[in-house]
Amino acid sequence: MRLPLTSLLLLTAAAVSVPAHAAEIGGGFSVSGNSAVVSDYRFRGLSFSDEDFAIQGGIDLEHESGFYIGTWGSSIEDSPVFGSVELDIYAGWSGEISSGTTLDIGVLAYLYPDGDVGDADYFEPYVSLSHQLGPAEATVGFAYAPDQNALAGDSGYLWGDLSVGIPTTPITIDAHVGYVQGSLSTADGNSYVDWSLGATYALGPLSLGLAYVDTNVSNAATLATPGGYADVIGADATIVFTLGAQF
Repeated sequence: MRLPLTSLLLLTAAAVSVPAHAAEIGGGFSVSGNSAVVSDYRFRGLSFSDEDFAIQGGIDLEHESGFYIGTWGSSIEDSPVFGSVELDIYAGWSGEISSGTTLDIGVLAYLYPDGDVGDADYFEPYVSLSHQLGPAEATVGFAYAPDQNALAGDSGYLWGDLSVGIPTTPITIDAHVGYVQGSLSTADGNSYVDWSLGATYALGPLSLGLAYVDTNVSNAATLATPGGYADVIGADATIVFTLGAQF
């Protein structure tokens, strides 16, 4: 399932997995859902909720062959460009390609259905490799948005995640670093770096999360769109709290 940063702390592009309690619906298909309340919706280090609370949720359908499709949404800061809702639709394939190593490849569309100014919708293919070694999982990934109507050129995002479960406890420590270059960077420059460090406490289907999130961008970043429109988005360091559930 796709869990952006602060949905369950750290995943900043698409990442796919079906929880152990996903419901089997026959024909090799299973369905799962997720929901969360976050103190700040941070996407690649930038606040899409004006550094305020956001409500998020999604649903995923996966086949035993590894193919999946899903959707995820979040409340965001109300603005003429993006509106007040982000809706993501994605599809791809995920599977183990060698012992402990998983490949995930797909495409994700970012939609802003109630934006009134310009065209903010865009799509982004992605690929990631994850390797599990005991309680630790490391992931590297890359997402590429080609030049399209909503963008002033192409853009790439390279990221790495490290997740370590503390043995005999329900606590997982998560670290993340990412690098943005191109049109999905900020008007302050052609690239920036984001990073975070946090922990998740699992309570059955519920999870409590705490993460420090920061970038090397000035406190307010300006995101420009074709047509001369722009939104000012918070980029200062913050602590993000998450209450999440999977079902």
